[in-house]
Amino acid sequence: MSSIVTRDGSGSLAEIDALHARYPELPVEALVKEDLLRQGVWFSAEALAVHREYAEKSYFIFSFDHRPLAEMEGAERDAAPEEISLTGGTWGFRRVIVSVRLNPSSSWKVDAVDGRAVLRCDGGEPIADVGFAPKPPYYGQLTNDGTPVIEVAPTIEWGYLLYLTVFRLCQYFGRDEECRFCDINENFRQQKASGRPYFPVKPVERVLDALRRVVASGAQARAYTLTGGSITSELDGLDEASFYVRYAEAIEAEFPGRWIGKMVVQALPLESVRRIHASGIRIYHPNYEIWDAEKFKLICPGKERYVGRDTWIRRILDSVDVFGRGKVIPNFVGGVEMSKPFGFSRIEDALKSTGEGLDYMMSRGVIPRFTTWCPEPLSELGATNPPAPLAYHAGLLDLYKAALERHGLAAPPGYGDPGIGNAVFSVSAFMDVLDAKRGSVPL
Repeated sequence: MSSIVTRDGSGSLAEIDALHARYPELPVEALVKEDLLRQGVWFSAEALAVHREYAEKSYFIFSFDHRPLAEMEGAERDAAPEEISLTGGTWGFRRVIVSVRLNPSSSWKVDAVDGRAVLRCDGGEPIADVGFAPKPPYYGQLTNDGTPVIEVAPTIEWGYLLYLTVFRLCQYFGRDEECRFCDINENFRQQKASGRPYFPVKPVERVLDALRRVVASGAQARAYTLTGGSITSELDGLDEASFYVRYAEAIEAEFPGRWIGKMVVQALPLESVRRIHASGIRIYHPNYEIWDAEKFKLICPGKERYVGRDTWIRRILDSVDVFGRGKVIPNFVGGVEMSKPFGFSRIEDALKSTGEGLDYMMSRGVIPRFTTWCPEPLSELGATNPPAPLAYHAGLLDLYKAALERHGLAAPPGYGDPGIGNAVFSVSAFMDVLDAKRGSVPL
């Protein structure tokens, strides 16, 4: 692929071009995707009018925005799509799918030219054509109790994944417990203040009702994720495993094996992990966010207080015996390890640390994955930090690709197909950079 630097010498494009020269095995589309994720994107009203039917941003768990809703106005905020695809254009992009993170000040803007949506950087020439996430056929429907189905079971990853956030708050509460990059509790408050139908706990029957409508509509989702905030004591009189397992058991009883079941909860004791697996869940996501021991304690104080890093890691490794190699997939928040005042100041130090974590986990049958950090201003670190440098994210993608190959692992399952032009995972480019021929770990 030829250089993507425009004649106006755009800073973002010049950096992308330099990083592509440094990491020639990384698709340039993936570098553009990472920059969109770390910087955010904005839309012109004309661009939003190009596509008549598309899935609007559902705020399925966090805000994933660079500004609070109250500081953004108009259709550009309220009608933003859940995800966009970049294809074709001047540079012949192979399809890449990007989660939308709103930022009116971003270098990146989706505009309209000759009746089509296009991506511009710093007001320069169009780079790629832009598609909006397809609208699932059940959007617009209500459950029996009058709740919009989109609030209960939104679809992301270009139709691949049903995202079931059944507890919209987290019991890690306040400065001494909340993960310092996370805005789940504050996002709940801003969504309620904006008038959205946003409920703290979704009853099991409401979730089943929504899924019945998903099935009846013919939607082609392949997987679902059961998730929500951590439960440190009880919720509805249940501990964390019992609270989430009841949803999995109900879903699998009514729709046995219809979707790949995934669950994002804490690193739980082995007995609880066995219960999660027995409920029908096939992939376990005990997210540990950051590898470095001291930074984990500082950035994830609640996880350190209630579980502790060493116990968290031991439980991750123990869970491989229950779920199998490659089916325990904890998340890193890619980039937060460079945030001030706790993070690394040098890119090479951050990459060395995370690389050690990748090797440690992959050598033991665990396949981590990434979410590209969005410095959400309603979180503690997001309020005071810019995004991590793009050079860090390029290095991280290169590290991940090399580590997977070094350990002879396929792509993690439950994320769709790997490879540029195939991948649907939208909040990081890690699936885009993998070789499509490697395939995914079989379930």
